[in-house]
Amino acid sequence: MDDLIYDLGLHRGEDTEFYLMKGFRVVAVEANSDLCAQVGERLEKFVANGKLTIVNKAISRTRGVVKFYKSQESQWSTVVDSWAARNERLGSKSEVQLVEAVSLAELLEEFGTPYYMKIDIEGMDRVALEAVADSGVRPKFLSIESEKVSVRRLEEEIAILKDMGYGCFKVVQQWDVPKQVPPHPALEGAYVEHHFVRGSSGLFGEEAPGEWLSAKQALKRYKRAFWKYRLYGDRPIIGGELTRKVARRLGMHPGWYDTHAKHSSAD
Repeated sequence: MDDLIYDLGLHRGEDTEFYLMKGFRVVAVEANSDLCAQVGERLEKFVANGKLTIVNKAISRTRGVVKFYKSQESQWSTVVDSWAARNERLGSKSEVQLVEAVSLAELLEEFGTPYYMKIDIEGMDRVALEAVADSGVRPKFLSIESEKVSVRRLEEEIAILKDMGYGCFKVVQQWDVPKQVPPHPALEGAYVEHHFVRGSSGLFGEEAPGEWLSAKQALKRYKRAFWKYRLYGDRPIIGGELTRKVARRLGMHPGWYDTHAKHSSAD
């Protein structure tokens, strides 16, 4: 439905609250029970009136119980072993918990097709994207935190989206989200005067910043971003962790990107 949004990766509810303020209904998924409780309390009126449904589960390939690495940096919490190892290498230890898991196919069957789907679930974005592809469900707009280690895997992400019927893309630097300003008049939902905090996903759909690009143009832009990742990202090719720390002190931050995609049915 055109008033439904899936927020896969609720975290502190920064994005969900924005969607609700714009008049959308939201199904928000989050494995961290503490964050679910905090957001549920803060946005209680939306839970009470049925606008917000919080699903306190991890996204997985199938339902069941999975290991959840609850990170000291809450936005880095993950169910993926290699991501937890990366977090620890970057100085953020994790507490291992067992949590309930749900497949995206089950969520889609229960709640229906969203107008927009935000996918930001550390290390599980590709799994979620493939589940949407297999389901046959096609949100008009979809965003995913892009691959930042392998160019090949990034090309595969774009290829999956193209095969699903998404032909227009925006490459959005997430480090710059706090600079975003909602357009007036609004292009999605109601106009909201809003300040985005770092870590939120920001504007979406037609309001997402930048021009719509072809897949080829989007990949070209990403290949430039990968030079920054390699020079002073999480795994710099020269100097290792020292290079990364020095670059941050000098204000050089590679950031990270979300790929926003528009389906042909939205044209």
